[in-house]
Formats: sequence, C-alpha cells, structure tokens
Amino acid sequence: MPLQRFTRVYGIKDAKIAPLTSDPASGSPTYGDLIDVPGIKTYEISGDIEVKKLRGDNQQLATNAAISNVQVSVTHAKMSLDVLAAIVGGTVTDSGTTPAQTTSWGLTGANATLPPFKLEGVTPPNGVDIIGGDVHVVLHKLTLSAFPELGFAEEDYRIASFTADADPLLSNDKWIDIVINETAVAIA
Repeated sequence: MPLQRFTRVYGIKDAKIAPLTSDPASGSPTYGDLIDVPGIKTYEISGDIEVKKLRGDNQQLATNAAISNVQVSVTHAKMSLDVLAAIVGGTVTDSGTTPAQTTSWGLTGANATLPPFKLEGVTPPNGVDIIGGDVHVVLHKLTLSAFPELGFAEEDYRIASFTADADPLLSNDKWIDIVINETAVAIA
C-alpha cells in the first residue's frame, strides 16, 4: 500500500547546501560537497504567480497564470563562513597555529560571484504523521536575492539569515522536490 500523500510538518532538524558545479542542458546536474547550515531555525518557501486576464465584450473571457518566482527564506542560529562562501562567493582562509589560529572569510569585487546552490531541509524523525518518518524539501538551483543578514546584536544572539530565488535546472527542469519518507533518512 503506498504512503499517504499528506502529513503534518513539525520542526526542522537539519539543512545543507551544496554548490551547483554544472547544469548542462543535456545531462545531469553536479553538486559540490554538502555544507551544513548550522543551527537551522526556519526554511520558508514562497512564490509569486503572474495572472493575466483577457477582457472583451464587457466581460472576462479568459485567465492565464504562470509561476513567476519561487523564493526561500532561511534563518540559522550560527554564522558559517563556509555557507557564506558557497552562497555569496569569496574565500575562506585558515592560518596560524595554536594558540593563535584564525579562520576568515574574505569577499572582493572579483570573487563576489553569487554562485548557484542547492538547499535541502529535513524534519526531525517523527516530525510527520508517519512514526519514524520524515519530510525532505529540496530546492535544486538557488541564487541569492539579497545579501545575507549578518552582524551583531546588543546583549542578544544575532540570528543569521538569507533569501534566495529558485530557478528550474537546465538539465532536467527540476525546481522543487518534497519527499515524505516512511523511514527517516539523513540528507545525502
């Protein structure tokens, strides 16, 4: 018997991004290594639909609608230099020896490339109607639509966030996948 096609969705357990390294018109997309989005808090998808109405003879004759934008908004509790490099560009550099090690992310005009990336999020096990199951949401090709929100907050934690626009892949036209698993699986 197939799984039910509806479920409650409670919480988010993990999210990872992967740089999109190729998307040939004929072939398969390839991605770089998965990068954890540390302390994932929210993963919200929204979209826009452009509606055109044809009127004549003092009445509505037809309506046509098309998806004009799919966007994701993500908040996460911990700032990650690797995530910044993967979604904005730039380079991460490690240097020094203990006790004076440093790691830094640097952005220049030349390396601010806004590379495309994939984002996958997953509920905790039992965050769905199926005991032991989970839900994965994958956006296959994203590009930042605004600079990530970073910085500091007086006497409080600063939550990092970013928004990105989705496009369908050239290779297979995939835009979004939502998968309900009978048994929870890790992002791979």
